[in-house]
Amino acid sequence: MLDARTPLLAIKDLQAWYGESHILHGVSFNVQEGEVVTLLGRNGAGKTTTLKSIMGIVGLRTGSVRFEGQELIDRSSDKIARAGIALCPEERGIFASLGVEENLLLPPVVRPGGLSLDRIFDLFPNLKERLGSSQGTKLSGGEQQMLAIGRILRTGARLLLLDEPTEGLAPVIIQQI
Repeated sequence: MLDARTPLLAIKDLQAWYGESHILHGVSFNVQEGEVVTLLGRNGAGKTTTLKSIMGIVGLRTGSVRFEGQELIDRSSDKIARAGIALCPEERGIFASLGVEENLLLPPVVRPGGLSLDRIFDLFPNLKERLGSSQGTKLSGGEQQMLAIGRILRTGARLLLLDEPTEGLAPVIIQQI
């Protein structure tokens, strides 16, 4: 358990580059345990790059990314995921040839505390209805988003980074998510 003053995630002076293009210029913010934080900005402002930089997916980055008090800026993305941070990308990353259950079971459990399949189906009953019949990409956009989020919830990650989680979804599906 963290000291009440220690943020779950602390980003300080985060800089990131794509090739020679300097994209992030000193991003800093904290996320406390149990808190929901939203990054707002116009297209191209660096929201997705910030999330990718936290996860170590951007090739060149500097500054500080601290999670549960541990510095992650020098770690690879797989080690960051094992530390307990998960990214649900805008494009969702659903595997077309796999069914709902196979997509849910694909990522490994990174730490205790992940949700069981039954609990995921309680949260997203549409997925349970599609269990035996649907390949991942034959689901509706909302069902694909539920599948992508459910997949992360199963891993036991403590921090979920959701990139554009409601883009293109009907209001009723946004409420369900």
